[in-house]
Amino acid sequence: MASRVDHEYDYLFKIVLIGDSGVGKSNILSRFTRNEFCLESKSTIGVEFATRTLQERYRAITSAYYRGAVGALLVYDITKRQTFDNVQRWLRELRDHADSNIVIMMTGNKSDLNHLRAVAEQDGQNLAEKEGLSFLETSALEALNIEKAFQTILTEIYHIISKKALAAQEAAAATIVPGQGTTINVSDAPANAKGGGCCST
Repeated sequence: MASRVDHEYDYLFKIVLIGDSGVGKSNILSRFTRNEFCLESKSTIGVEFATRTLQERYRAITSAYYRGAVGALLVYDITKRQTFDNVQRWLRELRDHADSNIVIMMTGNKSDLNHLRAVAEQDGQNLAEKEGLSFLETSALEALNIEKAFQTILTEIYHIISKKALAAQEAAAATIVPGQGTTINVSDAPANAKGGGCCST
């Protein structure tokens, strides 16, 4: 039985990885968390676009998957054009189910297979720019830009959280109105202080 190690965190952010089956989401995650890559990895069951019926049946799972997420890596495979063409559908899915302020980075994975490229890097860059997303090409196999992708998204999330915390502090400070504290009347002298100074007899 594996024991779970409890850690103390200053912040704990939920980041979801979405995209078509076989684009490398699991390997991106294992490369980032354990610095491992599995060549024989099988496609995992995730939030997939299959049929309308399947999508409706798993809508509750889909909503649960996105719930609480503050960041998303939207992954496509640079060697499979269809995975890039489906990015817009994934973006709609994400925007329908996730928080409206979620930070999204689009990632073209498998850049180590440049000789099999079906999606130009500029196409990815253009779509990301059009949608207001960050963009990087990655290779889970070569560990290229994996750390950078997560660091970029986490830094952006941290800045947003920090701004919200600062705004909340400023709002709380603004609600304290001068004059609503305790009033101290300085004209009331204590009863035993009738005389004054060193010369009183």
